[in-house]
Amino acid sequence: MLELDGVDIQLGTFRLQADLRVPKGACVAVMGASGSGKSTLINAIAGFQDHLGAIRLDGTDLSDLAPDQRPLSILFQDGNLFPHLTAAQNVALGLSANLRLSRDDWVRVDQVLHRVGLGGKEHKKPTALSGGQQSRVAIARVLLRGRPLLLLDEPFAALGPALRQDMLALVAGVAAQEGTTVLMITHAPEDARAIADQTIVVENGRAAAPCDTQDLLDNPPDGLRAYLGT
Repeated sequence: MLELDGVDIQLGTFRLQADLRVPKGACVAVMGASGSGKSTLINAIAGFQDHLGAIRLDGTDLSDLAPDQRPLSILFQDGNLFPHLTAAQNVALGLSANLRLSRDDWVRVDQVLHRVGLGGKEHKKPTALSGGQQSRVAIARVLLRGRPLLLLDEPFAALGPALRQDMLALVAGVAAQEGTTVLMITHAPEDARAIADQTIVVENGRAAAPCDTQDLLDNPPDGLRAYLGT
């Protein structure tokens, strides 16, 4: 379980508070207007943002751990791929920053590339891959890391609707197989409906406890309703 206990973030005049619980293995959307604090919340969990209060995963307080020590992976909008490295090398970074892997580790890299549908693309660099294929490389790296928590900061926002839905379905399938807990920032209600049973609404300086996605989107609070234009 992911727990945010008395989390309080102050950025100049902006303040964000959170007291919430996310069940282990859940896929939860994070929604709210631009500037409401969605990315700030994710950054605090990832260790990129100072805060008061405790952030715990399965009972372990993450608050004093550096980002690279936290048992989580994060996918950003740009996929964070290195253009001078091949698909296999970009994936292998999930195991070693200097790419010094054993033969068995390279076999694992190859296996995970096949798992996301990139068999035969291991020697291609990002510029030789489509947007969807680049997203699959980023997902493969997450798979290889095998962390229990996955944070998604709109990594597929630049993709077309059909391809975005394919990537979301791939993430949801992988998370279900691995028992991974997922927090996904999105501005698209159709994405939340597609893979998130619950949604956290961020508005008025507070991240609310997760609630049922379908109920929320059928009857959104005023702030979210105005943002969604419903």
